[in-house]
Amino acid sequence: MAFEGLASRLQNVFGKLKGKGKVSEEDVSEAMREVRLALLEADVNFKVVKEFIAKVKERAIGQDVMKSFTPGMVIIDIVNKELTELMGGTQSKLAKANKPPTVIMMAGLQGAGKTTTSGKLAKLLQKGNHKPLLVACDIYRPAAIKQLQILGEQIGAPVFSMGDQTNPVEIARAAIQHAKENNNDYVIVDTAGRLHIDEALMEELKQIHATVKPDEVLLVIDAMTGQDAVNVAESFHSQLALSGVVLTKLDGDTRGGAALSVKAVTGCPIKFAAMGEKIDSLEPFHPDRMASRILGMGDMLSLIEKAQSNIDAEKAAEMERKMRNAEFTFDDFLEQMAQVRKMGPIDQLLEMMPGMNKMKGLKDIKVDERQIARVEAIVKSMTKEEKGKPDLLNHSRRKRIAAGSGTTVADVNRLIKQFDDMRKMMKQFSSMMGGPNGPKGGKKGMKGMKGLLGKGMKFPFG
Repeated sequence: MAFEGLASRLQNVFGKLKGKGKVSEEDVSEAMREVRLALLEADVNFKVVKEFIAKVKERAIGQDVMKSFTPGMVIIDIVNKELTELMGGTQSKLAKANKPPTVIMMAGLQGAGKTTTSGKLAKLLQKGNHKPLLVACDIYRPAAIKQLQILGEQIGAPVFSMGDQTNPVEIARAAIQHAKENNNDYVIVDTAGRLHIDEALMEELKQIHATVKPDEVLLVIDAMTGQDAVNVAESFHSQLALSGVVLTKLDGDTRGGAALSVKAVTGCPIKFAAMGEKIDSLEPFHPDRMASRILGMGDMLSLIEKAQSNIDAEKAAEMERKMRNAEFTFDDFLEQMAQVRKMGPIDQLLEMMPGMNKMKGLKDIKVDERQIARVEAIVKSMTKEEKGKPDLLNHSRRKRIAAGSGTTVADVNRLIKQFDDMRKMMKQFSSMMGGPNGPKGGKKGMKGMKGLLGKGMKFPFG
């Protein structure tokens, strides 16, 4: 989970401040000492930590904060704003050429995920009704060209290649002309990486840069390498004038050092973050939303955007009606599971919900795709009547379903029990989200949800 260690430490620190009616200068200093340690342990650059703490402390010890009715909350707000500024302040969007095509040059060390990220960026551009052209300029790494071609086929994007015997500078030049002739409004140039920064790599990149005059030079770095990633970014930026950074493997970066240091050290904004391995897992980087998630406030805007782009509104409305009226069937369950899976990994979605990381049973949830497949097999082994009326599922029917799905009767029993719990939870959840009981229903819904989780209820694929 992204920033897991740092988020946990910071939320503990500010949890103590929240409960205080008055906050002294000593309280602030003690909290800042803990924040400083948390940031250093998260592998944040020590100069960045020093400046960050100084800024927060200066604002937090002001008279307005000390005299506030909720000084703890005001200090958290200051930290939230400073974290946002540290990561760039506002979302940094892709540059766009006055006359197409817009040329994006991808750079980075070998193993950072540059080729995969090129494919992911093309997929993201396609969602905005653009026609990207992928260009295979990595002629050194075995199968690099083939990898880009496979990614291109997967998303339906053209890939320009002249094999591995042509100079990469010539390939890039020819690709721009090809894009103009074929109305491609974006050109993504996948350049070669090395295991370390060397003169030959930089010289080739400089030649490609001089030839294609890119509108964007994006450095792809592995977030999990922490401070090393920042050092790599600094080296590239000094020689290539980067316009932005793409962080890969951010979903696995429990520390967060790279994300919190790279903008302050290099001046280059983080433009995108990869939150998984799937082709559609590249997301625009929003500093304010990331700061909010680190401090346990959730990221409802990103969650809403994911829902709007992936979930059928009419189906969702019908599902909500069925949940409210306890008409939710196993068929509906399969449909809902498919819709939610379109939004991305369940654990990442839960991470975006305010306070969810503190709820018992949800903090460490990990969703196994094999478990999901097993659940689907069980449901598909039921008859139409059984899916619609789970009460019909006696022992002999459960035995037949287990045999048909290649599972055990215990697996079937567990799913039916969890489904029944889920129906109850969904009914309460629907009232919490604005059902007929209004705000009171919401409180009851959350209370009921916590109650179910407290009894050890897990999601049907957990």
